[in-house]
Amino acid sequence: MTPFKTAQLLSGKHAVVLGAGGAVGGAVAREFAAEGAEVFLSGRTRLSVDAVADLIKGDGGTAHPATVDAVDEAAVVAHLDDVAAEAGSIDIVYNATGPQPREYGNGSSTMELPAEQFLLPFPTLVLSNFLTARAAARHMVKQHTGVILFVTAVPALGNVNVAAIGAAFGAMESLLRCLAIELGPAGVRVVGIRSGAMVETRTIQQSVETVAEALSIPAEQVVAQLTANTLLKRNPTAADTARLAAFLVSDRAPAITGAIVNSTSGIRID
Repeated sequence: MTPFKTAQLLSGKHAVVLGAGGAVGGAVAREFAAEGAEVFLSGRTRLSVDAVADLIKGDGGTAHPATVDAVDEAAVVAHLDDVAAEAGSIDIVYNATGPQPREYGNGSSTMELPAEQFLLPFPTLVLSNFLTARAAARHMVKQHTGVILFVTAVPALGNVNVAAIGAAFGAMESLLRCLAIELGPAGVRVVGIRSGAMVETRTIQQSVETVAEALSIPAEQVVAQLTANTLLKRNPTAADTARLAAFLVSDRAPAITGAIVNSTSGIRID
């Protein structure tokens, strides 16, 4: 009897990951590479991107690091044009670029949040994802194939003291749906993941510290409460997000588009 063989999900694919130097972007880039993709990873800070590329290469994967500012339209377009020319196609694109929570007052009362802090996540998240998705889509439409991935989080559904990031994530989810409708006839899929609190990431660590300081309680207590609020009594991790991302952008999910997968450990129920 011939044993079953598990093929790599993304063998032969060319994946672009912007913001790859962060916890989530790096985890996704490494998972894409582990599943057989040739990964073109970039970020504003080359040192952190190179570190992820070295890990991928050390594991036997293929990685091409670059320095790209994801809110610079000309830089984004040039980078994706270069990838398409070098690789022959762009099969997957994911933009993990994001601001630091302290910059946009995450955990602060909406009644006291300055307007400039409220607006701060929009260029980094909404505009950069728009620029990246559009630049990639122009190539994918010609190919009649490709997948654009968005990752948001539970604040998109609304909560206390998360007005800035919640509104930005909500806008990203609306953009995802608009793109899916427009690009679907050309064979391009647009998929999303809505995650819960990935406590190992800088975003959640800073948010936890802000809440802990405001309530005068230990940060560990804030994390414990986040965990207790989930149905599974565990918080999702960057690795969870990366594995789900690899499946969603693979050919094993060909009928999924315009959808945002709930990966919150049940802290919210669809």
